[in-house]
Order: sequence, then C-alpha cells, then structure tokens
Amino acid sequence: MGEIKHIGVLTSGGDAPGMNAAIRAVARNAIFHGMKVSGIFHGYNGMVRGEMEELTLRSVGKIISHGGTMLKSSRSEEFRTKEGRKQAFDHIQKLGIDALVIIGGDGSMRGAKIFQEEYDIPVIGLPGTIDNDLFGTDFTIGFDTAVNVAMECVDKIRDTATSHDRLFLVEVMGRDTGHIALRTSVASGAVAVLMPEDPMTIKELYDHLMYLKSNKKSSSIIIVAEGNPNGDAFEVATKLKEMKADYDTRVTVLGHIQRGGSPTASDRIRAAEMGAHAIECLLEGKRGVMVGIINQKLALTPIEKAVNMRSGFDQELYRISTQLSR
Repeated sequence: MGEIKHIGVLTSGGDAPGMNAAIRAVARNAIFHGMKVSGIFHGYNGMVRGEMEELTLRSVGKIISHGGTMLKSSRSEEFRTKEGRKQAFDHIQKLGIDALVIIGGDGSMRGAKIFQEEYDIPVIGLPGTIDNDLFGTDFTIGFDTAVNVAMECVDKIRDTATSHDRLFLVEVMGRDTGHIALRTSVASGAVAVLMPEDPMTIKELYDHLMYLKSNKKSSSIIIVAEGNPNGDAFEVATKLKEMKADYDTRVTVLGHIQRGGSPTASDRIRAAEMGAHAIECLLEGKRGVMVGIINQKLALTPIEKAVNMRSGFDQELYRISTQLSR
C-alpha cells in the first residue's frame, strides 16, 4: 500500500455522545497532514450505497458540543453479505479513499476487521459506545456522558422518592454489561445495583431492603441494568411485590435519553485524543487496531482482540458500592 492520501470516516451502530468530537478530530488532523477526508453517511449502509461527501475544516466546525453524530448512523444488513461489502469497496475505490476510520462499538469493529481482511485497506477503529464494553480502553467515547445523564435523572427521581417514602427501580441501559449501572449507582447513592455481572438474587435484594427498613430508611433507589439476570425493572418490581415487600414501588426506565445530550468534557477530550491519534497511526503504517486510552495514555489494541475479549468489570468499585449501600 502506498502513501495514504484520502481518509474515509464513518460512525456505525448506536450513537454515542462524543462521536462528533471524534469526527472533528479525525478530519482536522487529516487535513493538517495534507490529506483529503470524506465523511461516509449512515454507517456501513452509506458505504454500500455510496453516500459520501468531502469534509472540510468548516464543515466539522461547531459540532464538538453536539450529541449524536453528524454523519448519521445505522445498522447494515447489506454489509453483512459479501455482495454488500463488494459494493462498499467499489464506492470507496471510485472516490479514491485509501484508508478508513471506523467509530462505533462491538459490531462496528467486527465489520471493520472483516472489510480490512477482504480488501486489504488500512482500518483504524475508535471505540464509540455508551456501553463501555470494548476491550482495550478504560472508557469508550460516550460512556461518561451516559453515566452523567443517568445520574442527573436519578437525582431528580430521588426528590419524589424521598417526598413520598417510595422505592424506585430505575432501569438503565446495559444489555450485556453493567458499567453504566454500577457507576450510576455509586454516583447517585443507590441502595443496590442489579447487573449482568452481579449474582445478587431477589431474595438477597429483599433481605437488604428489610435491613434498610429496620434502620429507618423509608425511601430507596435501586439501579437495574436492562440485562441483569433477574429480569427488567418491571419484573424485579413484580418479584419483590410477590415477596410482600412493604414498599410503595415505582419503576422508571430511562431508555434512549442516556444516548443524548451534549458530551461531557471527558468524552470530548477522549474523542479528540483518539481521533487525532487515529490519523497518526495511519501515517505510521499501522492498521487493524483500535485506539483506546489505558491508564490515561493512548494505547493500541488489535481489533480482533478488542471484540473477542471482554472489558474488565470494576470489582473494586462494586465492593465499595456494597459497603456504602446502607
């Protein structure tokens, strides 16, 4: 592969706050180094269908504070087929794109890996997902904002819980991992957190609530990850009721509100660092790696490893959360 002159950048899968900051960093650093940049719209679908447009210094201006992604996003069934990927390659080849930066989560990284293997085009991945479930980075782009949004919502819910002596079960995103749930729980002072990684049973939860009631705690907040083994927040509420838990119980599902909003400073800075470094990696001849930040330093992880290994669950933070939930 010769000198890289034209970068294609896309966002794929679920949107995450900070994706725009990453797009901006990729585009501006590429232009700084004399390269052309094209934005690919609607993720891999846009690559299959040829939805591409040149990005300039001005076209990525004023987007750093915006949530979502200016390039739009989607999940692509067409790209899962060899025929679809061939169409995608034909479109980027016609435009002269000779390297890609893919911003997204687990599925997006898998697509990047397959595409690079089939067409020998350099690909760099950036971890853009609120779930924080990619191996090779301490925090993904969008995770910090999602936790802050959830925390702010729980803070407001607590006012009603306290005023009416209620038990609130607040469901947050986390189908496969409990990263959002755990940090939201600690940040908001919840009395318990139920997660995919958490072995807590309904009986243990009931006993904990009875202990709290015996210590004159009349209102409580429980954070429930959508993928916890006990079921969603409504199922947990039903099971507690069946055990005769004497609480005026309410359920709130935060849902997609966690994806929205202006990214936090942490997410903007991580996105800027990762996006700029992606271009430098390509200039150095690197490919097939995901840029992350580990122990506050930029780090590279083979994409195959990033998607095939699980990000570590913070056992120490969980231990602290159980000690403070009294």
